Amino acid sequence: MKRTAIILMLVALSALSVSSKETDNRTPVKPDKSHRGLVNMSQMFVPKGQWLTGLNASFSTHTNDMYNIVIINDVESEGYTVNVSPMLGYAVKDNLVAGIKFGYSRNLLRLDEGGISLGGDSGLSLNAENYYTLKHTYEGSMFLRQYIPFGSNMRFALFTEAQLVFGGSQAKYLAHVPVKGTYETSFSTALKITPGVAAFITNDVAIELNVGMMGVTFMTVRQTHNQVETGKRNESLMNFKINLLSIGLGLAIYL
Repeated sequence: MKRTAIILMLVALSALSVSSKETDNRTPVKPDKSHRGLVNMSQMFVPKGQWLTGLNASFSTHTNDMYNIVIINDVESEGYTVNVSPMLGYAVKDNLVAGIKFGYSRNLLRLDEGGISLGGDSGLSLNAENYYTLKHTYEGSMFLRQYIPFGSNMRFALFTEAQLVFGGSQAKYLAHVPVKGTYETSFSTALKITPGVAAFITNDVAIELNVGMMGVTFMTVRQTHNQVETGKRNESLMNFKINLLSIGLGLAIYL
């Protein structure tokens, strides 16, 4: 009986020794620094292999007849602005879409007359008449978009989009009588970061709202004045603030 008890004690001590060694050799678990909790990878908002197509479009027009506001007097003008921007994307992995965008805009302004008055009889006054401008702008871009689902909700999601944009424009400006004109062309390159939100209104159609927040732009402008004189301007812009003028509202179809 005593021999049996001694054998059991030796077996127990041997098991404790092995368990202690295994515990000491175990590699400590480190937290995954790449996962910040912003994206729940287990929640799929846009599955891998899904196509995305959409369109942003806007149109505005204005007409002024002897219009006055603050220091602007007797404005007679008319004009319009048209913007169209289709896109096509593909989900290379869950909640990550890569794609391309194209953009076109047309701006027209015809000013018959108008002036700016900065004071009374002794103040500064500037007048303009018979002014005309027409501008066409073209853009092409590549984008990468990361969706951030709202928990387990399949209807709403935030997204962050990085864009590499190449663009160009043509414009002409005419003023005064006899006519004096300027023809202008430009080329630009930009890197932009655009956050937004997507909300599904049906199973396959979503409304998207985005706003320009930061970016870097390089631009070259060339002008020819009266078909004789030429000029050139190089411009660079680094912007790290919300641009309320670049808010876009569009419709997207998830195929």
